[in-house]
Amino acid sequence: MKKFILFFTCALFAITTFAQGINDNGDNIVGDYYTEYGGSKNKIRVTKNNNGNYKAQVFWVEKAYDKEGNKIKDKKNPDKNLRNIDIDKVVLVDGLIYDNESKSWGGTKIYDPSKGIKVTVYAQFVSKDKLKLRGSILGIGATLYWERIK
Repeated sequence: MKKFILFFTCALFAITTFAQGINDNGDNIVGDYYTEYGGSKNKIRVTKNNNGNYKAQVFWVEKAYDKEGNKIKDKKNPDKNLRNIDIDKVVLVDGLIYDNESKSWGGTKIYDPSKGIKVTVYAQFVSKDKLKLRGSILGIGATLYWERIK
């Protein structure tokens, strides 16, 4: 039993240490990710803006077309000027800031096109290829995971 506890403690420490390493550099978030949310499968690209913060934009949606074969639009967007954007081109996050102290990303909101709302977002890697995003509004929220595409 002592060996099991020692092994478990060492494994937990190694995983935590590795996840912290991936969180040590803001640019580590840049890349392509796969996620499933609300029954929808999506691919998201995170890029670095010229001002040093980050943007996450959808570049693929499994079900991007309606029954008539028309591209689905972002109809629920609270900004009426963005309601004609194709669902596979929606910007989910813009202005994401890396915080060197907390080794995480935040400082902005994430957009949920399925509900048409924006909520505060906080992101941090839990492993080399798994990004945890926590969105909340008034203390109520949800956690999603984006898997890095290799």
